[in-house]
Amino acid sequence: MQKKWWHEKIAYQIYPKSFMDGNGDGIGDLAGIIEKLDYLKELGIDIVWLSPVYQSPFVDQGYDISDYYSIAEEFGTMEDFDRLLEEAKKRNIDIIMDLVINHCSDRHEWFQKALAEPDGEYGEYFYFEKGKDGNPPSNYRSYFGGSAWEKVPGTDKYYLHMFAKEQPDLNWENPVVRQKLFDMVNWWLEKGIAGFRIDAIINIKKDLNFPDFEPDGPDGLCACTKMVEQAEGIGEFLGELKENTFAPHDAFTVGEVFNMKEDALEEFVGDNGYFSSMFDFAPHILSMGKNGWYDAKDINFAQWKKAIIDSQLNCQGKAYLANIIENHDEPRGASRYLPAHARNKEGVKMLGTVSLLLRGIPFLYQGQEIGMTNCRMSDISEYDDIDTRNQYQTALDAGFSKEEALKICYKYSRDNARTPMQWSSEENAGFTGGRPWMKVNDNYKEINVKDQQGDKNSVLSYYKKLIALRKSPEWKDVFVYGEFVPEFEESDNVFAYWRISGEKKALILANFGMEKETLKLSACAKEILLCNRERAGNLKVKDCIELEPSEVLVLRMEA
Repeated sequence: MQKKWWHEKIAYQIYPKSFMDGNGDGIGDLAGIIEKLDYLKELGIDIVWLSPVYQSPFVDQGYDISDYYSIAEEFGTMEDFDRLLEEAKKRNIDIIMDLVINHCSDRHEWFQKALAEPDGEYGEYFYFEKGKDGNPPSNYRSYFGGSAWEKVPGTDKYYLHMFAKEQPDLNWENPVVRQKLFDMVNWWLEKGIAGFRIDAIINIKKDLNFPDFEPDGPDGLCACTKMVEQAEGIGEFLGELKENTFAPHDAFTVGEVFNMKEDALEEFVGDNGYFSSMFDFAPHILSMGKNGWYDAKDINFAQWKKAIIDSQLNCQGKAYLANIIENHDEPRGASRYLPAHARNKEGVKMLGTVSLLLRGIPFLYQGQEIGMTNCRMSDISEYDDIDTRNQYQTALDAGFSKEEALKICYKYSRDNARTPMQWSSEENAGFTGGRPWMKVNDNYKEINVKDQQGDKNSVLSYYKKLIALRKSPEWKDVFVYGEFVPEFEESDNVFAYWRISGEKKALILANFGMEKETLKLSACAKEILLCNRERAGNLKVKDCIELEPSEVLVLRMEA
């Protein structure tokens, strides 16, 4: 594969509303992010992805954009954003924005004009379709539940919204819409950002016949993704987007891509793909329930390991994926991917090692580097997320008690990752001097940045060493470009793999089990490059090694 400028980078996602409050109003903001840039630099971060900071009513936490050219007043001003770019550049940190172009907010000027004149110019900016016999045009269920069609007041038409009804889908079939979106993308790139994370992009291509499908739930509806999966021609849109925006700026782009056709990997993210990279959601998909969170399955270690290995082997030599443990749409990895006995400091270090040394660009999420966990809420009213509230109701409708439904939300809610960043053991975890917009996790006195900065054995200190190893001149080529080769695949408890570049070989060994594991090595181990537990002296045994539960080792192996 061609070497790209971003291959060697470490990326970090910031959820601005919960990262750091700079003005004391209880909401994170751009000033707070600027305040913590030195922290990110010391951690080893090269790229910062900002979840949406555009003007928005925040029905879906900023993913409903009412003005693509303005900063939400909750976060500051455009002058604050320019200062963020300037201060980040001083520290050699690139900023990438969230690009939400499948839909906008119903408060956007375009949609307001469309409602005022549904048959006029702006009606063609969206999907306004006539109903059938007094019903919506088709039986699609939106991602957030309920019909994906909303009646246009005073007409026999409905508009399509694959997410919330306040997020109408933009009509990509309209060349005027496409050009206006391209102009906006170029405006931000010319301002100096390095690229974009592209939200829900697979949804931009619709089957314009909007056919009904067999219902897949008790509500008589079917997932809107069924229509997306059969739509043809998305490549034309994505190719046009790339050529008119990303390519001329050599921008780094990472796509949120679900429902991609099996043979389309290189088309999307190969050397000449539509995007630089896309997130590897193979582990995430394992816990998707058929009817929602209430029938989602706990992560099975063997399936999880296989999903990662298969994905790594499938992409090798073809594409360079973005590897994640968690993000703003996922529960915390420490509470999700670790077995119960490993949900401790050493287990968190082990999980981070396995993820960051895979082939691909690592994306950390705020708080991952200190081992933040899911947050237990006492009532559904403490959740802010629209999807969580819908899933809670879905569980109740399926016969679960309030206590059971709340327990389900504790395991799967997106708000688990959206609680305020835990900076210190002071009030509100040092996030704000005001009243935080969302509950702070009760464990902030045990898990926070300040305490971990002064502890050489902390999760944070370990992450710094882990990132430094991946970026070190001696091992960079191995961990960035080296071949991925699985090892001990037959083991029920061990996740192990090689990273190999020429004569240099590293072996990563991680014990996710409850018992000690003795492993017979196929080559001699020469040096411990990194370990999450104290090990006295050098390796004494050349052909066998013992791994304690929740122990991970990174070994330099004999050439």
